[in-house]
Amino acid sequence: MTGAEHRRFRALFISDIHLGSKPAKAEFLIDFLRYHDADQIYLVGDIVDGWRLKRSWHWPAAHNDVVQKLLRKARKGSEITYIAGNHDEFLRSFQGVHFGGIVVADRVIHEAADGRRFLVIHGDQFDQVVHNVRWLAYLGDKAYDLAIVVNRVIARVRRVLGRPYWSFSSWAKIKVKKAVKFISSFQDVLAQEAQRSEVDGVICGHIHHAAMEDIRGISYMNTGDWVESCTALAENFDGSFEIITWAQILEVEPAAAASQERAVVAAFQGDRIKAA
Repeated sequence: MTGAEHRRFRALFISDIHLGSKPAKAEFLIDFLRYHDADQIYLVGDIVDGWRLKRSWHWPAAHNDVVQKLLRKARKGSEITYIAGNHDEFLRSFQGVHFGGIVVADRVIHEAADGRRFLVIHGDQFDQVVHNVRWLAYLGDKAYDLAIVVNRVIARVRRVLGRPYWSFSSWAKIKVKKAVKFISSFQDVLAQEAQRSEVDGVICGHIHHAAMEDIRGISYMNTGDWVESCTALAENFDGSFEIITWAQILEVEPAAAASQERAVVAAFQGDRIKAA
């Protein structure tokens, strides 16, 4: 990939991959993991989509490749912690168990290089719809699937017109007033939980909206997702944080090496998305 370089971080935070679902951009994540390493890697929930796998089995080779890539990083020395989410809540009964060097937890405290302490949690525990109106949560999941289908249709049209990838579902989620209100409320509740936990900030996922905000002195950071935006949160060795949007990098940097080019082409064919 022209201009791309291998980067190593103190910590990487990735969530909402939704392996086992058709919208999961596994090829994009494989590409990202090829260029990024970290001493610590946190998988912040909804890595495997148990909800969708219960409805119908979908597990292509690329999804298995993501798992193998993570296990390989663990073997090479990365400390990997898997924080269970609502779509992979079945793992919450395995807290403390190691799978191939990956330890499962419900929440952990991450200490940054500058001494700040962060609560790392998926965040669904503070989503009242998920916990109190279960049927509505499943209905919302169905609506999200529909938005992704619309997203793919728009992506195909934009590809024919020679336009870059653009996420309709992500745009709609931000533009709809109630969605914006929900995101704001979610951030506030997580900031309050960080205060109760007596930490400096919170790192979460769940709502598929990458962000870095200061909320009344609490650092709120959301990793985003690998269904629409293809984002990850990274901690540098000086304790600073940044959000990496890999889909945008793919759009502006054409493949150079033959092996890399094949990976990107596979992503295009798999998702019917033109990323460059």
